[in-house]
Amino acid sequence: MNVDDLQQRVHTAFTEREKLAEPFFAMAVRETLNLVDRGVIRVAQKGASGWEVNAWVKEAILLYFSLSEMKTMEVPPFEFHDKIPLKKGLAEAGVRVVPPGVVRFGAFCERGVVVMPGYVNIGAWVGAGTMVDTWATVGSCAQVGRNVHLSGGVGLGGVLEPPSASPVIIEDGAFIGSRCVVVEGVVVEEEAVIGANTVLTASTQIIDVTGPTEVVTKGRVPARSVVIPGTRPKKFPAGEYQVPCALIIGKRSATTDQKTSLNQVLRDFAVPV
Repeated sequence: MNVDDLQQRVHTAFTEREKLAEPFFAMAVRETLNLVDRGVIRVAQKGASGWEVNAWVKEAILLYFSLSEMKTMEVPPFEFHDKIPLKKGLAEAGVRVVPPGVVRFGAFCERGVVVMPGYVNIGAWVGAGTMVDTWATVGSCAQVGRNVHLSGGVGLGGVLEPPSASPVIIEDGAFIGSRCVVVEGVVVEEEAVIGANTVLTASTQIIDVTGPTEVVTKGRVPARSVVIPGTRPKKFPAGEYQVPCALIIGKRSATTDQKTSLNQVLRDFAVPV
């Protein structure tokens, strides 16, 4: 069954749920999840015009929950009770998962990924050389590039519904500091550095304060930006209060040695990690 056929059958089953009872359509859903698990297809990929979402793949993930039954899974000394099995074949794939870290079936990790006791959810894609540090969470359908560092306690939100919604995207070489939260389809572009405790949502103001006047954007951190958490005043009926924002305080310099560049930028800007 080719990808075009899978797409047509999945979308039909998603719009006409009674079709899911037919093996012809159920098989298409399961085959789609197998391809996502193997990294053959993705929830989203970067094209010439930017990131493109494959809504039908997210539809397949949602349908897969309906097809799956709750089961007890024993991984001594742990026991799980869930609909989605754990990912298998980690050694052959060259992926390190440290107990009690979890990678769920339907997530794909390239060779060289390290998952400390963290979590990678269904539909996620994690690139080679990336570290998912302790208690970091890669939410459903999040797309994480190569050579990214997700520090301890980082939370990348899951975006499953609506199927057309863009997932959280962390591009190649980015550094996400401890306890950062990135949700609601925010894009962190290549080699950006996000300081500890920064929260990025679709409505968070991202303010570039490096020039004579501020530049305010939302939903996207430009490539190689150095970002720290901040606040700004906002008036409410009850008075004026400080609300969270994110401040771009500089740019990470381009260099062939990314580790040297990262260490230098952390020193230069005193970024908490």
